[in-house]
Amino acid sequence: MTHDADLLSSSRHWRNIPQQVKPRAMSREGRWRLALRLLRAAGGVGALGVAAWGAAQAVAVWRGDPAALAAGTAAVPLQHLSLSTDGVLDRAWLARTLALPANATLAQLNLAQLRARVLASGQAREATLTRDYPATLAVRVAEHTPVARLRAAGAGAEPGRTLLVARDGVVYEGVGYDPAMLASLPWLDGTRLVRRDGGFVPLAGMGQVSNLLSEAQSEAPLLYRSWRVVSLARLQSDGAIEVRSQDGLRVIFGTQDGFFPQLARLTLLLDSLRAQGAGPVTQVDLSLPGQDPARPAGIPVTLAPPGTPAAPPSPPVLRNFHPLTLEF
Repeated sequence: MTHDADLLSSSRHWRNIPQQVKPRAMSREGRWRLALRLLRAAGGVGALGVAAWGAAQAVAVWRGDPAALAAGTAAVPLQHLSLSTDGVLDRAWLARTLALPANATLAQLNLAQLRARVLASGQAREATLTRDYPATLAVRVAEHTPVARLRAAGAGAEPGRTLLVARDGVVYEGVGYDPAMLASLPWLDGTRLVRRDGGFVPLAGMGQVSNLLSEAQSEAPLLYRSWRVVSLARLQSDGAIEVRSQDGLRVIFGTQDGFFPQLARLTLLLDSLRAQGAGPVTQVDLSLPGQDPARPAGIPVTLAPPGTPAAPPSPPVLRNFHPLTLEF
């Protein structure tokens, strides 16, 4: 009896009693909060879609794809030229170089052709052209820096314009440079200038010449300011660079050793000869390997005869063009 009562009490627990309870209906505030959450989610999805569309348009503009732009924006006439450069070129030069037609739109511009015009001058080393809608063409230019100059003329012609030479050997007519800066550049001699595609073939060996000039300018500025002509006549054959100063001194540098030790030997040698009261020095050969900078007496030196004045050299004129006749 007791066992049956225990079974009955365990089976009649309140958790086991069926309860027919109707679930509580959502209140008005709950429905409002749910609607707000749905609206926020929909707004987030919409914002992501707009951002993706804007990114696609930005990429299309960056790539210069006018077909991806709205017709109304692409039809706006060009109004501004924007130039960013690390050199001396200005917007007037850019406008002359591009020679854009009147009322041209950004969509009508051929950026590849316009970039070729900018680079054709030779002064621009790199150029990037970008459409900045609705009406601006942005141009970024990296310029060459001249390290020397030369004067050229065709056969039987008067000396032509002064040309500039960059570190990588590019020859070009400079625009916008300070005349005093150009006057401080040495002249090049002993090289052959060749026409190609409206410009000139870059001069070989200018990297070594530029290293010598920059080393002298920073470490021996007094010597550098006296240099007037740098000859490349023996550079390819003997690995030698000849420098002529304004007082008629010729110095031969070798390309096998560093230029700084050679400049140090030259300075010691000239100071030693000056202290000894020697006559004018006409030539110093520093191209021989193994010279000791502490013993300048071992360096080949040529002295001018007593009483011989040293005349400064005149700027060289290149006349071995190909073709022979050139007109500027």
